[in-house]
Amino acid sequence: MKDSLEIRWHGRGGQGAKTAALLLADVAFETGKYVQGFPEYGPERMGAPITAYNRISDNVIRLHSNIYEPDYVVVVDETLLEAVDVTAGLNKEGGILINTERSLDEIKPHLKGYAGKVYTVDARKISMEALGKNFPNTPMLAAIVKICGVMEENAFFESMQAQYEHKFANKPEVVEGNMQALKKAFAEVKCG
Repeated sequence: MKDSLEIRWHGRGGQGAKTAALLLADVAFETGKYVQGFPEYGPERMGAPITAYNRISDNVIRLHSNIYEPDYVVVVDETLLEAVDVTAGLNKEGGILINTERSLDEIKPHLKGYAGKVYTVDARKISMEALGKNFPNTPMLAAIVKICGVMEENAFFESMQAQYEHKFANKPEVVEGNMQALKKAFAEVKCG
């Protein structure tokens, strides 16, 4: 990984894109990185398009703005491919990660000619299997960590285990389900 990384998240209100961006900032911070994790707010409501951002660096981050030329884009809801220009400013040396069950041939026409790497993971299926509900943010978080190499796999899983145990102290089944979802997504994300 270069000394800094910028990620833009696209999702819909209630899908957890903001939560995933904040969790990524937390776990990257624990590995000694300088981080930013923040949403862009508008007239937010359940189902409305939202954007969140991460900056992760080995050096102090002095920039405080939205991210216009991200290294990676995470698309938590593939219906946004039609509603939002998710590839705007996307670095072709990075990549785009899309939550979809569709093939690359089906997805590519919706990417406005983007020539970089395209990663996919079926976060809905993984979430349903591991958690019994559609919480796509957990699998998408694991998938972006794997493809951008922001931290070692074991450090990521250990940090996430601690985060979930703290957040869901009285619900061990939720901790176990989230950890399963993370590990499945880490294993199942694919390029092209």
